[in-house]
Amino acid sequence: MAGITPNYPAHNGLDPMLSRFVDVDGMEWTDFAPGMKLKCLYKDDAKKESVYLFWAQPGAMIPEHIHTGAEFTFVLEGSMEEAEGNCVAGNFVWRPYHSKHTVQLPKGAKFLTFFQGSAQRTATGNLFPSYEPAAVKAAE
Repeated sequence: MAGITPNYPAHNGLDPMLSRFVDVDGMEWTDFAPGMKLKCLYKDDAKKESVYLFWAQPGAMIPEHIHTGAEFTFVLEGSMEEAEGNCVAGNFVWRPYHSKHTVQLPKGAKFLTFFQGSAQRTATGNLFPSYEPAAVKAAE
């Protein structure tokens, strides 16, 4: 089993075939971008898959980026706005491989995102999430 919940010691030593229950409220938030925080709930470097819980204050934004794989997002609170449309609490949006967009969070938001691959910021070329190269190479 290659998938993990990073920095979550409660899973250390579990049998690889057992379910992993995660106390999300008990996890610390990590700064992500101005006005945004996240929690990594699941990550598999070899498969380039991950699940994140994001929180954004009103007025935050996610700069323009291109997806290197699909992205699936369920909005729990607030809303996400972009040129193609809006996604409000209780709704779901998915974005295909190579799609490009900028996200505005005018009311703030809390959302759960599953990544296949990463998002690459067009201004900097930085990837998020990043995956450990050794794990990715071993899976190829």
